[in-house]
Amino acid sequence: MKVAILMSGGVDSTVAACLLKDEGFEVMGLTMVNWDISVGEKAKKAAEYIGIEHKIVDMKKIFAEKVVDYFCRSYEMGETPNPCVECNKYIKFGTLLDIALESGCDKVATGHYARIEYNPERQRYLLRKGEDKSKDQSYFLYGLKQKQLERILFPLGNLTKSKVREIAREYNLPVAESKESQEICFIEGDYREFLTDRVDLKPGDFVDLEGRVIGKHKGIPFYTVGQRKGLGLSMGKPVYVVKIDSEDNRIVVDEERHLFKKGLYAKEPNFIMFDKLEGNMEVEAKVRYRAALAPAVVSMEGERLKVEFKETQRAITRGQSVVLYRGEYVVGGGIIDEVMQLA
Repeated sequence: MKVAILMSGGVDSTVAACLLKDEGFEVMGLTMVNWDISVGEKAKKAAEYIGIEHKIVDMKKIFAEKVVDYFCRSYEMGETPNPCVECNKYIKFGTLLDIALESGCDKVATGHYARIEYNPERQRYLLRKGEDKSKDQSYFLYGLKQKQLERILFPLGNLTKSKVREIAREYNLPVAESKESQEICFIEGDYREFLTDRVDLKPGDFVDLEGRVIGKHKGIPFYTVGQRKGLGLSMGKPVYVVKIDSEDNRIVVDEERHLFKKGLYAKEPNFIMFDKLEGNMEVEAKVRYRAALAPAVVSMEGERLKVEFKETQRAITRGQSVVLYRGEYVVGGGIIDEVMQLA
């Protein structure tokens, strides 16, 4: 079987390539240049070191359209986007997967910390959390379809990060001690600097929950729900962004207690455990990658997913993904579209 390993030149994808090679797969390195052109050179060196074929694909145009433009547009609409989810869905396991198949590969592999299993009873591929819970990346993969999951391998799914580094040392890989990659691959430093030249920044009013004007903001894309620092307001008490009103170009700020909400609606739902959700289902849900799992009941309301939590959740944010779990397994998820206005 021929496998294309999506390589960045970092420790995770390089170790994944070594493991696949040792298992007897015919391995080809495949690297997308999407923003930083030095990634291609790094990955090429890693592929040469471990002795595998390597191919670089220029993805700058489609990456700009599907990920960067989406990122900027989402902030303009008062949302807080999740570019990794879009990249996995449309780029890594979309266009790059197609390129791999066209190149004669049977599957693609990555250095993600997650697991895929085939369930004969359901006759479906299931997505499971990675063994290393501190590195688990299943949250970013909830948008994948069955036809994508059946073509993907995650060689690091059963390993911890420390074990991956240990393996890298055993292979004498030059990248064994390389630093962790940055969270958003196309941004170094503050995302606000990145947005400055790319979005429409219209100053507007800060208001409290009663609608009283209490200051001026620099432009909606510079703020996110739950933010306290950098508001430039002197209220005599800590205040937080509790709502972003993009229609009226207003940012609502008030005390932290107003950040806690009981539920949400999510658009573009995708389910992995089944094709569609029937009735109510008890799950655990995350409203952002670093959030704790929280018990919730989910159902469909029209085309949207409705998520009602047992306990209120802090700073539920439009544009972020809500991802649903049953134990170790991803049920599915969607993009947060509306927050239930229940204090």
